[in-house]
Amino acid sequence: MRSIEQIIQLTEALINDKTGKSLSFIQKAVLSASLLETKKNYAQIAIENNYSEKYIRQLVAPKLWQLLSNTLGEKVNRTNCRAVLEQRLDSSSLQTMSQPTLMLQKIVLEDPEGQVSLSSSLYIKRDLEEVCYQEILQPRAFIHIKAPRKMGKTSLMSRILAYGSLHNYHTVRLSLHRAETEVFSSLEKFLRWFCANITHQLGIKSKLEEYWDDDMGNLMNCTIYFQGYVLQEISSPVILALDEVNKLFEYPQLTRDFLGLLRSWYEETRDISIWHNLRVLIVKSTDIYINLDINKSPFNVGLGIELPSFTRLQVEDLAQRHGLQLTSVQFEQLMALTGGFPYLVRLAFYHSVQHQIPVDTLVQNATTDTGIFSEHLHNQLYSLLQSLDLVDSFQQVIRSTVPITLEQEVAFKLKSLGLIYLDNKIATVSCGLYKEYFSDYFINNSGSLARSESTSTSIE
Repeated sequence: MRSIEQIIQLTEALINDKTGKSLSFIQKAVLSASLLETKKNYAQIAIENNYSEKYIRQLVAPKLWQLLSNTLGEKVNRTNCRAVLEQRLDSSSLQTMSQPTLMLQKIVLEDPEGQVSLSSSLYIKRDLEEVCYQEILQPRAFIHIKAPRKMGKTSLMSRILAYGSLHNYHTVRLSLHRAETEVFSSLEKFLRWFCANITHQLGIKSKLEEYWDDDMGNLMNCTIYFQGYVLQEISSPVILALDEVNKLFEYPQLTRDFLGLLRSWYEETRDISIWHNLRVLIVKSTDIYINLDINKSPFNVGLGIELPSFTRLQVEDLAQRHGLQLTSVQFEQLMALTGGFPYLVRLAFYHSVQHQIPVDTLVQNATTDTGIFSEHLHNQLYSLLQSLDLVDSFQQVIRSTVPITLEQEVAFKLKSLGLIYLDNKIATVSCGLYKEYFSDYFINNSGSLARSESTSTSIE
């Protein structure tokens, strides 16, 4: 009799051979629990894996059984899965599967760049996600998520939207970095772009010309358009997700007006029931460094979430999902180097598996121009060099042996790049990788940086 681990491994190989798909971590957890002689129910599976029972029962499990049914050509469910799989895996159809396919299915590699797909087996769930899922279902829900670049904000946002879709909510996703520069040239252009994109994604006809009155003012026009038309046209709540809101911070007056508008909509939910159908999700890379009236800020209401780096246990979990067995010393080296930054950890594991290179070897060559982090480090350097104020301030943080505070705007920009941590305004370098690389860079290029600053000063 095959073990549960063998059944899952062979089943995943069969699925990939037939459909090109793979099982996610939570799908494997459901299948594993369903293969036990004394099967676990969905409530037990949800508790053990830190998911909601409804998410397991209504989304994960049905997709899993449908995938298995399509692959095997017969009905598969929680009750009969072990019998059907053992019979099929013993049949000759498994013998036709190529050995390379079976070997590859031990590890399903995914490019660490960009958003982690909803079906990914490499996505690490954080404890705070369940809080977001429950919050977004509440009337007046207003969630703002903050974290440096490449920390998993967009991946979490997509999962909150998927959770809302599971509950038959409408979802709208706007990434502000995709808007053309011209869109930000005036409040009217931005708000019309904003409204037009929302109606398009909701699949309703745009009626901007009917609702836009020059005498009313742009903020009031946008409010009337939502209250009098958009929210009237939809049959269930809509989750409005705004990604990369910090793009607005480049336009201070536009930022004040738009963020004040969102705050006013939140306040409207107290007295006007139609606004209960609007749930807002804001994602940004940095704190706001523009002066904003406390009564007009949307960031001091609702639920604020700041994504943390991965813990040691989460890094160990991710290593196991990559099929890597690391020693305690290797884990300590990796945590010191990366600070638990999700992207940096995933990049290390990806290259370790893809090129069969031990993690400690990757760590030793981390800051070289041939190391796996070279492209990322060059991108960080490019972003840093766009402002001499950032360069000067980051050098101060790296070289300082005592607690140091920075000017607010500079501090927030460095934090958004993930280069520093801020704790009660005290700045420290976020990880060993950045400290080592940029220390070497500043030492080797101190002359050219000084000349650049002198030239900039003389021009001014």
